[in-house]
Amino acid sequence: MPSSNAQPIPAARPVIGEEEIEAAVRVLRSGRVVQGPEVAAFEEGFSEFVAGRHCVAVNSGTSALHLLLMALGIGPGDEVVVPSFSFAASANSVRLVGADVVFADIDPDTYCLSPAAVEAAITPRTAAIMPVHLYGHPAAMDRITEIADRHKLAVVEDACQAHAAALHGTPVGAFGSGGTFSFYPTKNMHSLEGGMVSTADAEIARTLRLLRNQGMEQRYANEIVGANMRMTDVSAAVGRVQLAKLPGWTDRRIANAAYLSEHITAANVVTPVVAEGARHIYHQYTIRVRGDRDAAMAQLTGAGVGNAVYYPTPIHRLKPYWEPDQKAGRHWDLPETERAAAEVVSLPVHPSLTEGDLERIVTAVNALGETL
Repeated sequence: MPSSNAQPIPAARPVIGEEEIEAAVRVLRSGRVVQGPEVAAFEEGFSEFVAGRHCVAVNSGTSALHLLLMALGIGPGDEVVVPSFSFAASANSVRLVGADVVFADIDPDTYCLSPAAVEAAITPRTAAIMPVHLYGHPAAMDRITEIADRHKLAVVEDACQAHAAALHGTPVGAFGSGGTFSFYPTKNMHSLEGGMVSTADAEIARTLRLLRNQGMEQRYANEIVGANMRMTDVSAAVGRVQLAKLPGWTDRRIANAAYLSEHITAANVVTPVVAEGARHIYHQYTIRVRGDRDAAMAQLTGAGVGNAVYYPTPIHRLKPYWEPDQKAGRHWDLPETERAAAEVVSLPVHPSLTEGDLERIVTAVNALGETL
């Protein structure tokens, strides 16, 4: 147990330092605050993290998913294969373009889409596969892209938790028809709020730029029906500062995760598995608890160790999906998804952790083996 003076270790700790503040103030003083040179520079800088692909900045990760599906022409009558073990935005973006969500089960080790489950979920209406690089671990993109190529399907990478993750040396966001990233404050880097789409297709990139700006490239010369999903220059300026720090922060997360995995020995706790060739960047360090998870979380909290469950309710059991599926007679068989939702707990892994913090986390987790 921590001493009475020990501060709780937060599950996440967003960073807003003096450099970020100075960047935001500089833009505010410039008077050029929306969709200006900072956004263009941020897009160019982020391109280096996705193998030189075109990058289009938007106002959130959800907007990135939504606009990419629109740019790919996916809509009513189409189906998109999506994991249910994810944040609701993954499936919501599909519903927002009028397409149908088809849920597929996950790999029990990586928590990402199971290629075998994807293959089984494909129908004549399938238009795309949406792998989610959950917790910062890349999905099995080599096998998923092979399936997509064989069935002539688009691949929409939800990399909102996986900045700088990679598989066999290829960064996430550089595999599919397009990749999407979030810069929400709790992510591995942030822009206060924002998102990014990456794509190798110049025409898709141009369509995305039109869609985010009311369908215009030139003012009042609307070419298509679009929306206002632009990123501000204030956000982009903060994002550029954070992007420069991302490599160091990523190394720190990986080192913190390695320490935890080496020293956690509780028999009823399973530490994260990393697939061969994968670079896991640990947006979350997620364990499985065999036993009473609620009791485990309460014990960790009592020891001053922040913790959380991502995600306690799979998407297919959320009201907007569960009720329509029940009425339509659809029943999803997702045993690995259900098991993960009942067992996972995420622990602090952020780069602000000290050596003392890591030791406290290990001590608290190992104590679970004595009580559960």
